[in-house]
Amino acid sequence: MSFRSVFVAVVIAFALILSAFLINRARPKTETDQPTADFVRASGKCAECHARLQYSVVHEYEMSAHAKKGVSCLDCHQPGPNQQKVDHHGFVISTHLTAGNCRSCHEGIYQEFLRSRHAAPSWAAVHGAQGLTAEQVSFSEQFQPGGTKRPPNPLTLPEGHPAITSGCEQCHAIGKPNDDGTIGSCTECHSRHTSSVALARLPTTCGQCHMGPDHSQMEIYNESKHGVMFAAQRNLLNLDADPRTLTTRDMFVPTCATCHMSGINGLKVTHNPSDRLGWYLADAVTTHRPNYLQAQINMKQVCTQCHTQALIDRVYTQGEQVINSTNAKVQAAKDIMDGLHKDGTLSGPPFTHPIDFTYFNLWHYDGRTSKHGAFMGGADFVQWHGNYELLSKTVELQHDADELRREHARK
Repeated sequence: MSFRSVFVAVVIAFALILSAFLINRARPKTETDQPTADFVRASGKCAECHARLQYSVVHEYEMSAHAKKGVSCLDCHQPGPNQQKVDHHGFVISTHLTAGNCRSCHEGIYQEFLRSRHAAPSWAAVHGAQGLTAEQVSFSEQFQPGGTKRPPNPLTLPEGHPAITSGCEQCHAIGKPNDDGTIGSCTECHSRHTSSVALARLPTTCGQCHMGPDHSQMEIYNESKHGVMFAAQRNLLNLDADPRTLTTRDMFVPTCATCHMSGINGLKVTHNPSDRLGWYLADAVTTHRPNYLQAQINMKQVCTQCHTQALIDRVYTQGEQVINSTNAKVQAAKDIMDGLHKDGTLSGPPFTHPIDFTYFNLWHYDGRTSKHGAFMGGADFVQWHGNYELLSKTVELQHDADELRREHARK
């Protein structure tokens, strides 16, 4: 055999070996580096196919805490009670996961979530009690009185189904009732295959829904000192820290989750943000929540991890002064509207007169903005986007009311 033939054979053999190495290195870890045969069959078999169709799904899973702890694809996609089942290449799975799949391991967290306004009250804010069972409504009302036993939002009919489906429901589906009897989806905050704590801690995750003129928490946070510091020092924070051992060394700048949910420095972790909220700031005229005193204690305990008691008390005192002032302005506007309905000047369904929108914008946008800004450090939102607009729209409202009465008198 000639030297040339041997050389060509060696080169080809080396190329084949190198190609095999490169191809194998590109395969998902779940396919090549599994601790048990069962795990290979579950995650590896799933990964083998999906890595060629939707590689990002496999890659996200590989990075997740679930993968590190040996939770397989089938552990999550195992059909729960009353879930639709499909035969998927020899595996019986559920393709539409709900909180029912997560609760099999996280029951305590799910029960906290059920007691929150993120659950049934979120869905009811759009659709009322429709779609919820009597038991779900009754359970929710124990913890969020008036949040679930309510009619559909009057804007759903005039705005139309497409706007509601592609708009309102995209956020309020966090409390959507599922066919399996559960409520909501954990992946709204944690994402599907990363199941990420870090993602849930990001302000922008909360800001997907908590933004805009009717609940401008994201914009307020970005303006606040907390938001400015987060933007500057995000890379110094440990967003992946275990919630059970989280300290101010991990999160020395707070995000939404830090204040409303996290168990920093040994405090209790909660998936019910209402545990630390003492006021119904989203209401037209704000009142105490049932847990007002305990909620204030809970939130102030979080504040004291970074701030002195004197500063905390000052923020709360000033915030409650803004609540009282805003309540008075909204109540004055409400009295104008109630008077128009009482004397018959204004009649017909909601949102059929320009003045309906003026009043709605006054309390739903400007009143909420003012109150949220006061407690979240958004000075511009307390004044310019809040109280200035309250003043401007009150003048407009009174002018329109006088015009309507003059027209009504001429009829």
